[in-house]
Amino acid sequence: MKDILAELNDRREDARLGGGQKRIDAQHARGKLTARERIELLLDADSFEEFDMFVSHRCTDFGMENNKPAGDGVITGWGTINGRQVYVFSQDFTVLGGSVSDTHAMKICKIMDMAIQNGAPVIGLNDSGGARIQEGVDALAGYAEIFQRNIMASGVIPQISVIMGPCAGGAVYSPAMTDFIFMVKDTSYMFVTGPDVVKTVTNEVVTAEELGGASTHTKKSSVADGAFENDVEALAEVRRLVDFLPLNNREKPPVRPFFDEPGRIETSLDTLIPENPNQPYDMKELILKTADEGDFYEIQEDYAKNMITGFIRLEGQTVGVVANQPMVLAGCLDIDSSRKAARFVRFCDCFEIPILTFVDVPGFLPGTSQEYGGVIKHGAKLLFAYGEATVPKVTVITRKAYGGAYDVMASKHLRGDFNYAWPTAEIAVMGAKGATEIIHRADLGDADKIAAHTKDYEDRFANPFVAAERGFIDEVIQPKSTRRRVSRAFASLRNKKLENPWKKHDNIPL
Repeated sequence: MKDILAELNDRREDARLGGGQKRIDAQHARGKLTARERIELLLDADSFEEFDMFVSHRCTDFGMENNKPAGDGVITGWGTINGRQVYVFSQDFTVLGGSVSDTHAMKICKIMDMAIQNGAPVIGLNDSGGARIQEGVDALAGYAEIFQRNIMASGVIPQISVIMGPCAGGAVYSPAMTDFIFMVKDTSYMFVTGPDVVKTVTNEVVTAEELGGASTHTKKSSVADGAFENDVEALAEVRRLVDFLPLNNREKPPVRPFFDEPGRIETSLDTLIPENPNQPYDMKELILKTADEGDFYEIQEDYAKNMITGFIRLEGQTVGVVANQPMVLAGCLDIDSSRKAARFVRFCDCFEIPILTFVDVPGFLPGTSQEYGGVIKHGAKLLFAYGEATVPKVTVITRKAYGGAYDVMASKHLRGDFNYAWPTAEIAVMGAKGATEIIHRADLGDADKIAAHTKDYEDRFANPFVAAERGFIDEVIQPKSTRRRVSRAFASLRNKKLENPWKKHDNIPL
């Protein structure tokens, strides 16, 4: 018996070493943690239960039968984050470059199947050189098996990808189908074809960082939701995100203890809106002053900054926030911001997370680039997402809500539950100047008449009361009482039941 136990311990020690001390040192020299160190930081202490530690590949081509490391380049299992179950896989770059083989993929598929059956999130820590070339089509088949499970898990359990090294070729499509993608600055990148192929095919000279680094994907492409300075910060932020999310689509998000008065009055909000209607202000100030303890977890902070998305808590309960940002493009909707917000709204609706919308939108961004880029279809994505959502929806219009953009931003007409407006709200088809020039075209040569007509229009429409008279605004509220009114609104909606007509699935304008 002692011999068998000794052999077990030896085999375990060998597996834990991955590709050996020399490769572990090389991983550390690049500023990266090993696959096991990452799992230790991500999960609660001593909570990790590993599967398939001794699995090895079955390839016999190109001398691979003589190199069969235990674990086959990926560590899989489950553990807890703040006591709540999650499944995790962590690719080990020290073992054959973390490349994906048939058995490597099989290990990942196994925990994904278990996660779906048991209703717990999947977190993937990606650090892989891609498909294992020696295995050919077997490696590609393994990728496709993972993709199919990403699709089946979508909307059932939260899926989070953390890119902590290279992620190229077919490997990028699994993270692309997950709910959140995070990257590590300077050590991670994602692209379908690498710099060498790009140079060969298009003659463009580009570095891996420029082509698919964290900055590119958080600011330009919107592929990634956030980028962090190093592995440690990335894993800490993933732990923080998981605390906002439910374990699956049949559970509510966790309720956390809170130390903030739900009826807290914020008198500074009464002066948040500037006297000049064209002067910007920071919408994040309103979000932070509404949230429990001023805690806001922003998603896609560096992309489409004219729209803000992220999570807060109200009375300890998770709420998704979507808000126009007047500091950028005057808060206009455009292609990028519509896509960003639509995806976030749909995630919240998948997982029964209520949605709070702060509105200050002068309309859609005009211009040929927007029209040629399909702003009509992209704007319709956000409209569709809000109209489809059955979760509690509370909307607060702080200033401008003009034209079609008023409708799109969670209006009463898209089944908004509570639609509030501040006294500074202006709900109209368009701004007073533009409207006057259309209605009173005959007086365009007379500046005094136009000024008088503009003032008449402002007096009539540059306020929330016409909409309130129609019942499109439920209440005009004091800015300082926003937290109290919004908290009470969501509290009253905790047992909301709303179902859409049966359908196989919808056909959102993609």
